[in-house]
Amino acid sequence: MADIVWISVGAVAGANARFALGRLIEGQAGSRIPYGTLCVNITGSLLIGIVLVLLTERLLADPHWRLLLVVGFLGSYTTMSSYAWETLTLAEAGSWGHAMLYVIGTNALCLGACGVGMVVARAIR
Repeated sequence: MADIVWISVGAVAGANARFALGRLIEGQAGSRIPYGTLCVNITGSLLIGIVLVLLTERLLADPHWRLLLVVGFLGSYTTMSSYAWETLTLAEAGSWGHAMLYVIGTNALCLGACGVGMVVARAIR
């Protein structure tokens, strides 16, 4: 039960940070291109790289910090951060083929799924 609390606290903070930063960026840059989402995805990817290296390689941190910061905060802030981390860890492990397959597959399947979802939702009367 305590794990859920750590994740939930992080998730609330991450969702609010995403909303606030996205709104701030969109207000400054306009919304022709989703710069707010782009900024969130870039900063989330930067943060997951920093946080996971610190938590798993540099510090002897309590596992709850990973739940709070990575699963909760960054999971709510952006899923792009997990995607970036997983892709790069595959590449670092020498699995370049798997990394590229993951990139291509994720983008193709997620864009396709979104398109199907749009068609299904528009077909509902």
